[in-house]
Amino acid sequence: MQKASFAAGCFWGVEETFRHVDGVTSTAVGFMGGKLENPSYENVCSGDTGHAEVVHVEYDPELVSYEELLRVFWNGHDPTTPNRQGPDVGSQYRSAIFFYTPEQEAAARTSKEMLQASDKFKDPIVTEIASASAFYRAEEYHQSYLEKVGRAH
Repeated sequence: MQKASFAAGCFWGVEETFRHVDGVTSTAVGFMGGKLENPSYENVCSGDTGHAEVVHVEYDPELVSYEELLRVFWNGHDPTTPNRQGPDVGSQYRSAIFFYTPEQEAAARTSKEMLQASDKFKDPIVTEIASASAFYRAEEYHQSYLEKVGRAH
């Protein structure tokens, strides 16, 4: 299994999207990219920790490529809005790809450049591409949240 982490706004919907990708073996929502160890959801929502809401994905590269996961990521949100997705505003909702290997970094940068050159978006893509740091799992009630509340697809 391989791992990948993506930030694309509120993690509930992002997790729901990745849960349905063939080859994804597990998902978890949490926080990455900030300075506070073991932050709570409330800590992150304050906007003071520097963390992004992320979905941590484990996947079987024999069944789904990292490039396909990147495609799902890019198609699942607006990567041109800094620190915002829809009604959710704050640095915790920023667009980011956290890479685990040099190959993931190269693939992420290439996909971002190709998407920007494609003219799909009139505004610049602001997605951060950064080395993965510690992943802090969010509280259990956030895990598979949309499924728990009957809003999964």
